[in-house]
Amino acid sequence: MKFDSPLFDRIRVKPSQDRRPKTAGPTCDWHGCKEKASHRAPKGRDRENEYWRFCLDHVREYNHSYNFFKGMSDNAVMAYQKDALTGHRPTWKMGTGKSTPRPDGQTFGAHGDPFSLFSEGLKAEQQQRAEAARPVRNAERKALDTLGLDPTATAVQVKARFKELVKRHHPDANGGDRSTEDRLVEVIQSYNYLKSVGFA
Repeated sequence: MKFDSPLFDRIRVKPSQDRRPKTAGPTCDWHGCKEKASHRAPKGRDRENEYWRFCLDHVREYNHSYNFFKGMSDNAVMAYQKDALTGHRPTWKMGTGKSTPRPDGQTFGAHGDPFSLFSEGLKAEQQQRAEAARPVRNAERKALDTLGLDPTATAVQVKARFKELVKRHHPDANGGDRSTEDRLVEVIQSYNYLKSVGFA
């Protein structure tokens, strides 16, 4: 190995310590203090991005005596605290728009109150309208005829009629007589069909 090689002169070794000259840094802003300023403290209201630089002892003393609302009247402090609830953003009172609906079923209609918070019977009324407007197929008409109901029957009426016919035609209700068993099978099949198509 040749120590006089030009490549050898270009090798750099990282020093074990930072040898750059260090500045002393800012000194404490407290009057008469010459300590290093290691902490910062806010200058106060209306000077949000400005800070004092203090040493540890003086920042503790400053924070102990700091009062953000110093110089404000009680009414101004209360107004500030009230505005702080909304992050000091502008707000408006409820119901100050041009067309403010009243909370009742007629005003909200079918689409304005999707969870039926303001109208209790609105959902049942909508369901009855949907059932009335829905066309009844021939198979549904036949199943309703088997139960002895007309096509305008509601789901509640279908269920009640089914229970009534099962109690009437079940062999246990007739003392073990199996003569009405075929009728019972027809009733059960009709009800199951209506249930499968969403009618009952």
